[in-house]
Amino acid sequence: MLPLALKLTNKAVLVIGAGRIGTGKARLLVDAGARVTMIARDVLAELPHGLASFDQREYRDGDLRGYALVVSATGDATLNDRVVEEARRENVWLNVVDDPQRSDFYFTAVHRAGEVVVSVSTEGASPALAQELRSMIAERLPNNLANVAQQLRQERADFHANGSSTEGVDWRSRIRDLLSATELSR
Repeated sequence: MLPLALKLTNKAVLVIGAGRIGTGKARLLVDAGARVTMIARDVLAELPHGLASFDQREYRDGDLRGYALVVSATGDATLNDRVVEEARRENVWLNVVDDPQRSDFYFTAVHRAGEVVVSVSTEGASPALAQELRSMIAERLPNNLANVAQQLRQERADFHANGSSTEGVDWRSRIRDLLSATELSR
């Protein structure tokens, strides 16, 4: 496994299934800026706001075409078999909820502080463990990480605007200074 942060802004993503887990995954994807379509025969949980579309119907072969990512949250092993087969044919990245062996990617437990994102994965072994570890880490992080990230973004932009490289900057020292200032202001 290689942890990556994906920019999903305006990427076409499909979620199959509209139960608690499927709608939760769709909400995460919408929040990440993806154009999310959902397909489900039954709506078992509140659909997230901001969906690109919702089709209340059965999954059909060919539904995956044109999507960058697909999440299958059906709870139906036979249906998941069909989705996995099509995803392999179409070369689409697939997450089969609760079936890490057939998934190409996993959702991680995420803590956000502005532009700072901390993500924990157990490669699908135990989402509950990933969530607990995420909570433990989040409790120990400085409170003002979002402001520190914004400050550093601006400082980098200033260097670039002046035609300077940021390669020789002692960022570690600067970060520690900013974090210390944050701690002192609490």
